[in-house]
Amino acid sequence: MTRPSFRIAGRIAKPVSEVFEAVVNPDRLSAYFTTGGADGRLETGVTVHWDFADFPGRFPVRVARVEKDREIVLSWAAHEAGEVSSTGKMPEAAGYDTTVTMTFEALEDGRTLVTISEEGWRETPGAVKASYGNCEGWTQMLCALKAWLEHGVNLREGFYR
Repeated sequence: MTRPSFRIAGRIAKPVSEVFEAVVNPDRLSAYFTTGGADGRLETGVTVHWDFADFPGRFPVRVARVEKDREIVLSWAAHEAGEVSSTGKMPEAAGYDTTVTMTFEALEDGRTLVTISEEGWRETPGAVKASYGNCEGWTQMLCALKAWLEHGVNLREGFYR
């Protein structure tokens, strides 16, 4: 079995500085993605907490590196079961972290190409399932970012509950 990983990408019709700021700024991130809030700006070496209305509980996010308008590298606890329990809570952490890398590329036409990858899961069926769930979540984040920046629409509002 190969270690699970994924990469998604999309283009947003805004300048790279605006797209980047919409991810690192907790107020902006909370407007379209961390619907339960984000408690700090993404900066190298800090740990922030993200909360999602659809997955109750605060998630610690450790920021390994931020390069303005170019890259964000963070890590967070892996959850191998990959499913929310009947109580609406995420399964217990699996005892290791995955690494998320976001890159931002200014395109010639003024748009920004955002690429998000995640890796580091173990080679288990539960980890594979969890990686699919995270791929879905990051795809939703990228779609929500595009809708919010280009049209002022919060796609996640009312989506889950």
